[in-house]
Amino acid sequence: MPELPEVETTRSGIEPHILNQVVEGIEVRQRSLRWPIPDELGEVFSGETISEVSRRAKYLLLRGRQHTLIIHLGMSGSLRVLPSTSEIKKHDHLDVNFNNGVVLRFHDPRRFGCILYSRNSDLEGHKLLANLGPEPLGDTFSADYLFKRTRKRNVAIKNFIMNGNIVVGVGNIYASEALYMAGIMPGKAARRISKDDCVRLVGEIKTVLSRAIDSGGTTLKDFTNEDGKPGYFSQQLNVYGRAGEPCYRCGNSIRSRVLGQRTSYYCAVCQK
Repeated sequence: MPELPEVETTRSGIEPHILNQVVEGIEVRQRSLRWPIPDELGEVFSGETISEVSRRAKYLLLRGRQHTLIIHLGMSGSLRVLPSTSEIKKHDHLDVNFNNGVVLRFHDPRRFGCILYSRNSDLEGHKLLANLGPEPLGDTFSADYLFKRTRKRNVAIKNFIMNGNIVVGVGNIYASEALYMAGIMPGKAARRISKDDCVRLVGEIKTVLSRAIDSGGTTLKDFTNEDGKPGYFSQQLNVYGRAGEPCYRCGNSIRSRVLGQRTSYYCAVCQK
């Protein structure tokens, strides 16, 4: 599943091609995604000029004068910017056609993504956005904030920081990585996290996400190549997916366990 850095990479990849462009129409070939694509979507956005391409959590927001298109990539979704004459392939479910001759094409084999919309005046209260926690790279997400929210919470700290109502966009990969860098066991109860732990953890969450975004920016694949894979990126991970391999710090084997139905990776020596 694309995580926050991948979504931010997508945002930066498509923005130069669609910003300040006028939507000529939307062609929907498959409405049955995670939620049905609204029947009126094409009518609502026809003639809209995209004034902003932004991100909230893992949602991409394409803002027009009156309405905002809300896109989530789900588990297998991707976006590409192509000539309007490009061949339509299997799982190409929706095209946003622009007046500059390009199309923003949504491809999603597993159909867990979503494409919805909101009036700009109602956007903050939209059901998908209203209860989201702060952005992890913003000032609101601080050690003080995390320490206050963890009090009296028995849930595992890894599950806690993956809760989008607490902080958005910290998915399984980067939660494992940040906890390793902060020296905290993923199964440790949130209420047992000290203030110093919170200082380290918040700092490492910001660091691992920032590095991932920077890596995406420097190795960005072509979002305008029809045959290319999504413009995501790979990087060296310390623990995620490395069960049985030696820890880069101490040499002991990386272990794994399931927390909240997600596999967590950790070093039993370096994390406490």
